[in-house]
Amino acid sequence: MNRLIPLLCAVAFFLVPVAAHSADLKLVVLGDSLSAGYRLAPEEGFPEQLQKVLDARGHSVEVINAGVSGDTTSGGLSRLDWSVGPDTDAVIVELGANDALRGISPEITRKNLEEITRRLKERGIAVLLAGMLAPRNLGPEYADAFDPIYSDIATTQHTLLYPFFLDGVALDPDLNLSDGMHPNAEGVAVIVENILLKVEELLARAQSS
Repeated sequence: MNRLIPLLCAVAFFLVPVAAHSADLKLVVLGDSLSAGYRLAPEEGFPEQLQKVLDARGHSVEVINAGVSGDTTSGGLSRLDWSVGPDTDAVIVELGANDALRGISPEITRKNLEEITRRLKERGIAVLLAGMLAPRNLGPEYADAFDPIYSDIATTQHTLLYPFFLDGVALDPDLNLSDGMHPNAEGVAVIVENILLKVEELLARAQSS
């Protein structure tokens, strides 16, 4: 019996699964319902579809869904520290749509996004700003104040910019849910395809830092 113990231990050793290697980079998507996967299946949201595409392209990255439906830039700022963990390498900031829908002052939106970006950069985290456009029913004055926010911050803070998160998807009924505002699974796939090169540039920056 005693002679069987080493043999059983050796067999048990080879039956233990080898732990998977952790990803080299951690990418957090800090956003609202547009990236949280509103009314979509768990695998259909933006972070989840982005993860699949990045995996297929050979990137060693873990994409974290830190989207909260209904969140404004104020909400994103207030939860920034616990939504973006200390091991985060890169962040896609997708916030501002709800600010515009609620008619929040563009100056407040600008200050919040500036502070979010500044604090992330202070932590050595690479940032990609995903821009938004104001609804045109708010009038040209509001749009003129809101629309340039993202490009202005990207320029002053030296971050990457994807000018309009819903580019190629907004107002297309085939790519949106019945509410006409949130992308369906096919719409999310279009967003991922369009933003992919910027995300890869973001990962390159995170890797180099």
